[in-house]
Amino acid sequence: MIAIDFGLKKIGIAHYINGIILPLEPIIRKNRNQAASSLDTLLVQKNVKILIIGIANENMRVRIEHFITLLKFRGEIKFIDETLSSKEAEEKIQARDNSHIMRKNGIIDSISAMIIMERYIKSIQ
Repeated sequence: MIAIDFGLKKIGIAHYINGIILPLEPIIRKNRNQAASSLDTLLVQKNVKILIIGIANENMRVRIEHFITLLKFRGEIKFIDETLSSKEAEEKIQARDNSHIMRKNGIIDSISAMIIMERYIKSIQ
C-alpha cells in the first residue's frame, strides 16, 4: 500500500510494507501530468494494489479526483480524512534542528502521508 498527501506543489508519499510505514521521497510537482506519471511509475515499481489518498476538504477532493483521472493505476483507491495531518507532521519535526529543510524538500509531506497511512490502518482494524 502507498499513501499520499496530495499537494499542489508536493505529493508526500508513505509505503506500508511488512507492517512498517516508511516515508518515501516526495514528488515535486512541475505540472499535474508529470506528477501523475511519476506517481504511476512508483506504483508500478512497488507493485501497489491499494492507493490511500488523504482528503481534508471538498475543494481538494475535486482537484484530487481530477488528478486520479490522469493515473494509469487500476488498483483500489481509498480516501481517508487527512484533517490536520500536516499540522501533526509539523509537530513531530518541530524540535529538529533541520526542520526548515524538511519543510522545503517535502519530507514534511511524506511524514504527513505516514500519518494518513496510520489513520487508514486504524480504520480497517
